Amino acid sequence: MEPRVLVLDGNQRAALAAVRSLGGKGLWVAVGESCSPCMAGLSRFCCQTTTYTDPFTSPRQFFEDLLKHIRELNITFLLPITEATAYVVLAYRNELPQHVTLPFAETESVERLANKNRLFQLALDQGVPVPETIFCDHAEDGLKALESIDRFPVVLKPFKSKILEPDAILATQVVIANSRKEAVDALNSHFFFQFPFTIQSFVEGSGQGIFALFDHGEPVCFFAHRRLREKPPGGGVSVLCESAPVDDQLRMHAEKLLRSVAWHGVAMVEFRVSADGTAYLMEINPRFWGSLQLAIDSGVDFPWWLYLASTGQTVPEVPWQHRRVRWLLGDVDRLYLVLKSSSDTYSIGKKLVEILRFFKPGWRTRHEVNRWQDLRPFWFELKQYLRALKS
Repeated sequence: MEPRVLVLDGNQRAALAAVRSLGGKGLWVAVGESCSPCMAGLSRFCCQTTTYTDPFTSPRQFFEDLLKHIRELNITFLLPITEATAYVVLAYRNELPQHVTLPFAETESVERLANKNRLFQLALDQGVPVPETIFCDHAEDGLKALESIDRFPVVLKPFKSKILEPDAILATQVVIANSRKEAVDALNSHFFFQFPFTIQSFVEGSGQGIFALFDHGEPVCFFAHRRLREKPPGGGVSVLCESAPVDDQLRMHAEKLLRSVAWHGVAMVEFRVSADGTAYLMEINPRFWGSLQLAIDSGVDFPWWLYLASTGQTVPEVPWQHRRVRWLLGDVDRLYLVLKSSSDTYSIGKKLVEILRFFKPGWRTRHEVNRWQDLRPFWFELKQYLRALKS
């Protein structure tokens, strides 16, 4: 059977990177999204587009639509990009046609990593540092635990960022509480604290991540990047980043955890490194990440190598190269946030420096979305951006 790939979540930048990677290798690639058109679907490397029901509002109908597209398009390789679509597909994976490859570990292995309560317990068992942690089943547990906590801030962390229910997907958020009152208010006001969560000590330090590809329990490659600019400026999504050497401590911790669950597929392992150099585990996301294009440009072609590893083919050994990638419209947003910030945060002088840095992103910086040989995704992104500004 001819290989035919379906990439989901077509409005994600990671989906666009995957389509360009796999389509550039000569594979037939289709793109799915809950709306049409979508960014990755406009790439010249996309052969066909499909639409499906929004998984957030109707997970089961989304999967029924997906099965229909798989049959009609003769799909052999299914690639969810976001947690939402991945969790639904994994929940019903036994209903997928046998000839369809889903590049994930067993569902139980995914659950042990994606469920943060289980992940932190696994890390403790494996000797991987985690912040001081109290495990809670629901808000009432948290309220009792807060009575014995005298050091703030604390971090209230839901067990998942996306919770799959029979009739919807619920989005959660991490809450940083600077006092006992803030923590109590958060537990009483957010519905998702009726599900399991943890209360963790706040770790001062820098966020660092490592990206991995595993082939049925064995590591294939690791990659790391350095965030140069983020949106919002105080910490968030990377808008300018560059490839960086893999930290040995982070790699050791990540490999230990991923090996322990016989991991297969990609994973993003996030740490917070304190002033004394200790790397504390924050979370593991079993999916592609926003700055995926940087890894591909650096020679670590995660989507292609994932396809090879998942279809029983040999993954090449290629040393990474230093590259820098910029998400242009994200960087525009960041500059706007800087310019409108108060003088206490950014003085006039600092704002002028930020303007100069914006127009000089660095030597040989590549753009993540807008690429001369494949410009239609950028025009679409720009139209959406301008439409959002008007509304």
